[in-house]
Amino acid sequence: MPADYHTHTPLCHHAMGEPEEMIDAALAAGVSEYGISDHAPVGEGYFDDWRMTYDKLPQYLDWIERARVHAKGRIPVRCGLECDWLSGCESWIAQLRREHDWDYLIGSVHYLGTWDFDNPQWLGRWAESDVDEVWSLYWKEYAAMAESQCFDILGHPDLVKKFQHRPLGDLRRFYEPAIEAIAISGCAIELNTAGWHKPCAEAYPSLEFLELARGAGIPLVISSDSHAPSEVGRDFPRAIELARQAGYTETLLFDRGKRGTEPL
Repeated sequence: MPADYHTHTPLCHHAMGEPEEMIDAALAAGVSEYGISDHAPVGEGYFDDWRMTYDKLPQYLDWIERARVHAKGRIPVRCGLECDWLSGCESWIAQLRREHDWDYLIGSVHYLGTWDFDNPQWLGRWAESDVDEVWSLYWKEYAAMAESQCFDILGHPDLVKKFQHRPLGDLRRFYEPAIEAIAISGCAIELNTAGWHKPCAEAYPSLEFLELARGAGIPLVISSDSHAPSEVGRDFPRAIELARQAGYTETLLFDRGKRGTEPL
């Protein structure tokens, strides 16, 4: 199975599992590498209740070291962060990158302004919003995230569909400018299997987006976005078939920023 680089720890306040449990789950799932990429702090102060805080970074690195000790060479353990793309965040991301010799950083758009649109707590706000406008803003931010070149992997590309809110008509009008920006940036995207377990009941991204990405030469990783041991490597056989359907034949590997490939 491909490497699973998008996984979380209890330090983000909404995941569970000890390092040893996660390694055992990765071994049972048969993934080639296990990567840890918890929700990164967005500053030295408090921001929200679903990410680790800046003062927990040493504890986070200790958690990863425990995972490596338990792995005992049976599986490579990679070290990363999932970082939020926010207005003016570039200097903060640069500071985070200096904190440690990370294998990779994942960039994600969870916020449009102050609205974390994928948070069920604020689901009612969708009823007050123009879906076309939300999608336009989301994809503009996604393209800007790619253009920043702050990240190695861009997370769950069409997360904006999570609660089944989609504009009418051909969605390529949203996808194509973002695809162009991603292709120029050289970033990889992820095929995130968590979407199959959300209201949209579809992987992030859709097959149509994947086909456009493959046509533009954008590299791919497959990720579970696991928040518990039972989710590591979840639905990877299904994701492999989706990736192949889009034309992909390999996925990327990361080792301290250096890229390798493995066949699907």
